[in-house]
Amino acid sequence: MKSRESLVRLKGFQVTEKRRQLQQLQSMMSEFERMAKELEAQIGIEEKKSGISDPNHFAYPTFAKAARQRADNLQGSIRELKVQQEAAELALEEAEAEYQKAAALEERDGQMRVRA
Repeated sequence: MKSRESLVRLKGFQVTEKRRQLQQLQSMMSEFERMAKELEAQIGIEEKKSGISDPNHFAYPTFAKAARQRADNLQGSIRELKVQQEAAELALEEAEAEYQKAAALEERDGQMRVRA
C-alpha cells in the first residue's frame, strides 16, 4: 500500500503549494494596494502645492499625472490578481478535497490491514 501513502503525501504537498500560491497572491495585492495609497497621497500633496487638481488643466503637475497613471495601473493589476485569487481559491478547495479522499482511503486501508 505504499502507493496510497505516496498519493497522500503528494496530495498533501499539492495542498501546501496551493496555499502558498494563494498567500503570495494576497501578499502581492496588499503590497499593490499600499503602493496605490502612497501614490494617491503623493498626488494630493503635489496638487496642493500647485493649486491645480484638474488632471486636464494645462499646468497640472507632470509628477502628479505620472503618479496617477501608475496608481491606475496598480488598480488594474489588483483587479487581475483578484481574478487569479478566485481561481487559486477554487484550486485549493479541489486539492483539499482530493487530499481528504486520499487520506480517507489510506486510513481505510490501514484499518483493513489491522483486521487481517
